[in-house]
Amino acid sequence: MADNWSSTLNFNIGVLGHVDSGKTSLARALSSTASTAAFDKNPQSRERGITLDLGFSSFTVDFPEPLRESGDHQRPYENLQFTLVDCPGHASLIRTIIGGAQIIDLMMLVVDVVKGVQTQTAECLLIGEMTCPRMVVVLNKTDLLPANKRQSAIEKMTKRLHKTLENTSFKDCPVIAVAAKPGGPEAADAQEPQGVSELIELLKKQTYIPRRDPEGDLLMAVDHCFSIRGQGTVMTGTILQGSLAINDTVEIPALKVTKKVKSIQMFRKPVSGAMQGDRVGVCVTQFDPKLLERGLVCTPGSLRTVFAAVISAKKIGYFKGSLSTRAKFHITVGHETVMARVTFFGLPPGTPHPQPGSLEMAFAFDRAYLFQEDYVTGQGESSAGPEPEQWALLEFERPVTCPLHCLAIGSKLDTDIHANACRLAFQGRLLHGFEDKGYAETGLPRLLIYKTKHKEGQVERVTDDYTVIGRNLFKKETNLQIFVGLKVTLSTGETGVIEGGFGQSGKFKIRIPEPMPTLT
Repeated sequence: MADNWSSTLNFNIGVLGHVDSGKTSLARALSSTASTAAFDKNPQSRERGITLDLGFSSFTVDFPEPLRESGDHQRPYENLQFTLVDCPGHASLIRTIIGGAQIIDLMMLVVDVVKGVQTQTAECLLIGEMTCPRMVVVLNKTDLLPANKRQSAIEKMTKRLHKTLENTSFKDCPVIAVAAKPGGPEAADAQEPQGVSELIELLKKQTYIPRRDPEGDLLMAVDHCFSIRGQGTVMTGTILQGSLAINDTVEIPALKVTKKVKSIQMFRKPVSGAMQGDRVGVCVTQFDPKLLERGLVCTPGSLRTVFAAVISAKKIGYFKGSLSTRAKFHITVGHETVMARVTFFGLPPGTPHPQPGSLEMAFAFDRAYLFQEDYVTGQGESSAGPEPEQWALLEFERPVTCPLHCLAIGSKLDTDIHANACRLAFQGRLLHGFEDKGYAETGLPRLLIYKTKHKEGQVERVTDDYTVIGRNLFKKETNLQIFVGLKVTLSTGETGVIEGGFGQSGKFKIRIPEPMPTLT
């Protein structure tokens, strides 16, 4: 089957940056520069040129020799296609990057050289750290700098960016200056983009053979859908996990239907199969394309539609707001962003903590957890230490379809986009989904979360050195058996445990392990 796979390596670049940093102009400049500069001599240049497609633009270059010589790949690649995932609106940026996190191979952070790092730039960095191993920073709009000060301004901004990045996983990443659209978006196209050819060379140097795994269930993000009369309906998109072959049956969960794969195209050529990371057009048996403009396609039965979920929870350090139980957050999970009410919980005091990194493994329905009014951050003497393990119950306003263990991010996307505040609040992995609409009755009772309560009563009398009779803690109809063994502290400092009831009026007997001093 290997001969039928494409000879083009698809390398996915997430194009991120603050609004108006020139992401779209840069994607356009890269595509057009590549198609004219690299392929004028090639008869297929026009065919191989630009494919602009709903936020995805792509361009193809010859497969870099150093990469070919590295031998770190199974397929005999001839071409390298860069697919630029350009996300216009910020909520869609978060959705796209998180949803496609498994297949973003390189992040290209676009920074306005005049304005520098802005709020969304910082948010993009956070998303990048969660999802992506490599990054290139592009200083755009250098044409707006006065010519006599341009070089020094670029050097100053480069230094400042390296300072910003020194505590991130992108320390020492390359920074390059360009002018993707000299004169601004309204200017005529007469002026050539500056620095874009150099950027393409840098991207080629940064390219590596991504780890692509054909195993496991298929998950494909569809970004466009149309029908071809007499053939069927074509879905274009990116395979996020697993693989796909002709005659496979796939499920469209949003429509609750399964369809048979009739043909597959990659780079406008028919292939018999495709795998994780590939961009494909998949023709299936007919359905109305208007019903699925965007969405997910998967192996039948592999995705779950959940009304609530348990996730591991970790606060994002730059978020300055509070993380409180019963608060509502935008939750991005799978390819959807939906509001959810959050309940935080953690391990009871004195519980041995799991090994670092085994947070997901630590969650189990047969364990008891402590209810938390707020997410607990390191405080006091331990503030420098790690935060305690914590989880969150998410109760969605509408059901969401997503795979188990997918990344979940909680945000306050309704915060003013221009406010200088990070809106990404917490992140985690989806550990369990409640698929029943009546989960509050059928599923939540399995989740053992308790609250600590503090009640006060009075000592009625001391019967001997080890026994005290108490009152005014329980009503007379209370079943005292469920409180036997609970700890009691006297105002004089002694501690004991409830042994049982005393009489019929709600009084109770306390056993003190050490003999008490004589009370006067």
